[in-house]
Amino acid sequence: MARNIWKVVFAIAMIAFVSGVKAQDVGRQVILTPDAPKPIGPYSQAIRRGQTIYLSGQIAIDPATNQFLSNGSIEDQTRRVLNNLTAVLAADGLTMDDVVSMTVFLKDLNDFAKMNEVYATYFKNAPPARAAVEVARLPRDAKIEISAIAVAP
Repeated sequence: MARNIWKVVFAIAMIAFVSGVKAQDVGRQVILTPDAPKPIGPYSQAIRRGQTIYLSGQIAIDPATNQFLSNGSIEDQTRRVLNNLTAVLAADGLTMDDVVSMTVFLKDLNDFAKMNEVYATYFKNAPPARAAVEVARLPRDAKIEISAIAVAP
């Protein structure tokens, strides 16, 4: 039995080698949706590897206009960021209920309570694990950026 498994693994590795696919790309799927902001650098909106989906950090960019909500309050920016993450998840058939971990980056930790009020409305039952940290600066001088990890059922 174990010998047959190694034959299959070897066959997959050979197919990947012959086709020029890197080992780290086998079973890896890029998730991209027009319903969330296009990446503004060399990264993907999300990557699925098996049942796990790694979502890149989102800032408050409106995907319809591609404009950053520079004058938006922390509540407005948090809502936009969470809507963007929701859209990326939906592109893979998932919802916020599938999120298991989030990292919140805040420009000012004094905004934590206001961010948390909005954040709580997106997670009614069993909110994900979370870390929140204050950072010196975010892209486009955003007030908030959030990244996430989800697991498909």
